[in-house]
Amino acid sequence: MESGLTNGQWFLLIGALLLVRGLSAPALARLPVTAALFYLAVGLVIGPTALNLFHFNPLREAALLEWLTEAAALISLYAAGVKMPVPVALAHWRAPIMLAFVSMAMTVGLVAAFAYLALGLPIGAAVLLGAILAPTDPVLATDVQTRFPGDRDRLRFALTCEAGMNDGSAFPFVMLGLGLLGLHELGQSGLRWAVIDVLWATAAGIAIGALCGWAMARAAHRLRQRASGHGLLDDLLGLGLIGVAYGLSSLLGAWGFLAVFFAAVALRQTESRLAEAAVDVVATPPAASMGVAADASSNAPALSEGSLIFKEHLERLSEMLLILLIGGAMFVDSWSWRAVGLALFVFLVARPASVLIGLVGTRTTRRLRGLTAWFGVRGIGSLYYLMYAIQHGLPQDLALELIHMTLIVVTLSIIVHGASVKPLMEWFWRRRRPTSGRGSGELA
Repeated sequence: MESGLTNGQWFLLIGALLLVRGLSAPALARLPVTAALFYLAVGLVIGPTALNLFHFNPLREAALLEWLTEAAALISLYAAGVKMPVPVALAHWRAPIMLAFVSMAMTVGLVAAFAYLALGLPIGAAVLLGAILAPTDPVLATDVQTRFPGDRDRLRFALTCEAGMNDGSAFPFVMLGLGLLGLHELGQSGLRWAVIDVLWATAAGIAIGALCGWAMARAAHRLRQRASGHGLLDDLLGLGLIGVAYGLSSLLGAWGFLAVFFAAVALRQTESRLAEAAVDVVATPPAASMGVAADASSNAPALSEGSLIFKEHLERLSEMLLILLIGGAMFVDSWSWRAVGLALFVFLVARPASVLIGLVGTRTTRRLRGLTAWFGVRGIGSLYYLMYAIQHGLPQDLALELIHMTLIVVTLSIIVHGASVKPLMEWFWRRRRPTSGRGSGELA
């Protein structure tokens, strides 16, 4: 890292930001913008754009940035997964599944076509850029995501579930782009890519994650049943589940991001079912006849909820650090018309078109579709895919161009989505009309 700051100055800067963020949390919550904008402003001021106190070089530090973004994404995917409403039902999950797979693939195609036809990139680089920019971000989109386990807001659920899945569903297109550049084996007529990178890696990632989450939930439940009040270190178990699911996926050639998200989902779902079964066993007939229904999730310790607070703290810390580095990588002359034009195409054409087409036939209102089309936050996931490609042999000149494009898109996403999320979400909640005793924006 090219930096004019000493280690002591870095500690002072990070420590001061943490103190300011902690002490000003109520004031920042009332502001019409997200905290990410504050971090970005600090990074731009102390970076080459203004004071030039330090410069972060993403190409030179690709290995470090890949590790940081990978860790941040995994923590955020786990946090998103354990907040999914229960139980899982296709009627509820159809819209986010369409967003995470169909709309995401359409976004890759649209961005790739724009990069090839308008920006003059080679077809392999165009597909790779489309895959880098297509997935929405589970780290920077916390203000439009599900807030807690049991949150039944339909918009937040769709955006959270989409971000949890499409960070893994975009991986086959990253490999396709690398293959077209000669950096990955696609097989004859792309057969190996279709069978291994698409079918096997996706299905295996989901299955590994679901199995790991199910096993963890049952093991924790059994331990607590055998010894009343048996203490478990939920934070360490949550991190261990992330590590096991991701590690097994890597060893078996599956997509680890999908595995971690579905491990968290399965953990939450299994805990809920086990708690409901325990309530049914101890419930007395008079209580049942009086309509006394216990909330299963509140009657027993839950590993998913117990580990969530710690993960959210790690998520905030990683968000602050990575956005500072983004600001420290930007120069005044980084703002080329090519990169800004690409960002506008992603925000105003590719994302809205892919969402509106992908949600055809789903039970989503016009207002929900419009807000979902706008809130396609790009961020840490895109940086991870870019660093992954660089670490897999992307030529330097092409790497520099894709770094430039990606940084501008992510920075503009932080600005335009960070400035619009709170006003638009408040408008959505005010306009939401109750239907049959339930808000029109709530899951049935």
